[in-house]
Amino acid sequence: MTKHGTHARPGRWRSGAESKQRILQTARELFGQRGYGGTTVRAIATAAGVDPAMVFYFFGTKQGLFGAVMDLSGDVPPAIESIFTGSPDALGERLVRTLVENLDNSGRTPLMMLTRSAPADAQSEALMREFIDREITDRVEAMLAVPDAALRAAMVNAQLLGLTVARYILRIEPIASLPVDDLVGRFGPLVQHCLTGQAAPS
Repeated sequence: MTKHGTHARPGRWRSGAESKQRILQTARELFGQRGYGGTTVRAIATAAGVDPAMVFYFFGTKQGLFGAVMDLSGDVPPAIESIFTGSPDALGERLVRTLVENLDNSGRTPLMMLTRSAPADAQSEALMREFIDREITDRVEAMLAVPDAALRAAMVNAQLLGLTVARYILRIEPIASLPVDDLVGRFGPLVQHCLTGQAAPS
């Protein structure tokens, strides 16, 4: 009895590991062919020959699967979700805190990958931009629900990208070593003004 049991577990483990790798490879191919928005979990599961439930079992969400394909930290998808939990009045602070905490902890967030990998891999750049647009920028615009939401979201992207470059690439002091709470306290209101502040008269 024990002998059969010890043989069964490695077999199941190998089968699960092989299925996970097949899902990853299939997802990599379909994201590359169809883009992030044009690729569904069901399509990936069908092409990989597995049930969609297995994709969710291994990767949690479509965002989680994309993160695994792009070699992002597993903390990124739930961190993105946390941005959109709460009042729009504190959205700027949540955006800054989420960005900085994830960069400080792992250095593998989408914005960081964009600035470092864009010259080397045009397809990865395009996929990452689409991911950011759909999972962050478009949702910020929807949350604002104002006529100039697209411009406001673009201004926020410019602010956050500038902060990323200053803190993690050029390492400009004192921004590079400022504690997270201080950055959120000082930079959050600037981002919030881009989001909800009164627009200048045209």
